[in-house]
Amino acid sequence: MNSDKGDSIARRVEKSLHENFYFNPTPSQEKLLYALGRFVASDKVNCLLVVKGYAGTGKTTTVNALIKTLPYFDYKYVMLAPTGRAAKVMSAYTRRPAFTIHKKIYFKQKTPAGGVFFVPGANLHTNTVFIVDEASMIGSENYSVSGGGDLLTDLFEYVFNGKNCRLILIGDGAQLPPVGSDYSPALDLKYLKTSFHVTAALSELIDVTRQKEDSGILDLATRIRKALEKADMSVFPMALPNSPDVESLTGYELQESLEDEFSKRGVEGAILVTRSNKRANQYNKEIRARVFFREEEISGGDFVMAVRNNYHWADEKSGAGFIANGDVMEITRLGKFYERYGFKFQEASVRLIDYSGEPETEVLLWLDALDIDSASMPKAATDEVYRRTLMEYEHLKTKKERMEALKNDPFYNALQVKFAYAVTCHKSQGGQWPAVFVDQGYLTEEMLDTEYLRWLYTAITRASEKLYMLNFSNQLFLSD
Repeated sequence: MNSDKGDSIARRVEKSLHENFYFNPTPSQEKLLYALGRFVASDKVNCLLVVKGYAGTGKTTTVNALIKTLPYFDYKYVMLAPTGRAAKVMSAYTRRPAFTIHKKIYFKQKTPAGGVFFVPGANLHTNTVFIVDEASMIGSENYSVSGGGDLLTDLFEYVFNGKNCRLILIGDGAQLPPVGSDYSPALDLKYLKTSFHVTAALSELIDVTRQKEDSGILDLATRIRKALEKADMSVFPMALPNSPDVESLTGYELQESLEDEFSKRGVEGAILVTRSNKRANQYNKEIRARVFFREEEISGGDFVMAVRNNYHWADEKSGAGFIANGDVMEITRLGKFYERYGFKFQEASVRLIDYSGEPETEVLLWLDALDIDSASMPKAATDEVYRRTLMEYEHLKTKKERMEALKNDPFYNALQVKFAYAVTCHKSQGGQWPAVFVDQGYLTEEMLDTEYLRWLYTAITRASEKLYMLNFSNQLFLSD
């Protein structure tokens, strides 16, 4: 493309983006609009734009302006996110469909032995910009379902195999990195250029928008983020904002506040975020007993969260495609209870919260996962179920027949869940709730470091309307 022509298109794109902005752009938004103009107008192959933006800096406003602008320049768009909840949030703020990355790029194949294998599909899109939100969550291993590669590699291969397709990765660099990683590879421009040989640029949103200046939640998150950037622990004890949307809370006051929030917003509208699975289990037990008066091990109406990917129960043609680690469900009906192999199982019907309009799914729950302190059932337990289930099919003549029977066995495929009233911060990532209770947890002076600040920033930014700072000591925060 002639450079003058390219500049002309870039200026027109930038002008259109401005026209689709509801507010006056901040200085860093102005730079992003300029970068987006060049990105759309570029005639280079494999174009990538990484957009790093902190809470309240206007990522959503910019995405909304972009999706209104692209059709005028003969570009379509596809909006993606790593999890169902993150896709639901994206869909809510754009009022357009958004999908999980898995649902978009993978399709299911069966192995000769009856197992399930996901492989990247062919990208049949042309002239399309793929916009991926919450990219900080995308690791080099976690969330991958393809068996060999990783989600980030599969995403790049899928997008750039399409004709004139481009990719925008959007994320918050101050949030927790993927589980097991000390950084977010999808936001690391040097890593992406080296690994995927793309034509790439980076734009950062750092200015808090004027519309968000009165938010106590955002004020607190911004101060913690600035302390994180400088690794400055001297800012503590920090004064909590004198704002109605941030409240300090003791454990004695928790039950009344939870009851109030659940009453006002429904069970889907509030969540407690804590630092460990053990502490989440303790809170879930107390919430079920004291707030919902539930004494049974599990009840109809309970909200649970999948703690491992499960490819057996959900219809592959459904909005979810499979039940992913982190998907939240409401138990709508409980069926037959089983004790087998030394473990407890129960049939249930569930409603996937983040996929509205989908029919209920029939599952078999592995009840032992509900209250163990590890993230999911230990390997010794899953190995035992594998071994004992396989023994059930010893009468079948061939190994292929035995393996196929195993892969279709409901107990081998039982869904592992935990209660979803209190969750770890990693499990909450990608979602937002109107009311969030953030629990300090066990914290010594030596543990107050950048890792804790990153955890705290991520937890606080899950709240959209009301933030409760639960059990925080005066060494960290001072309140009136």
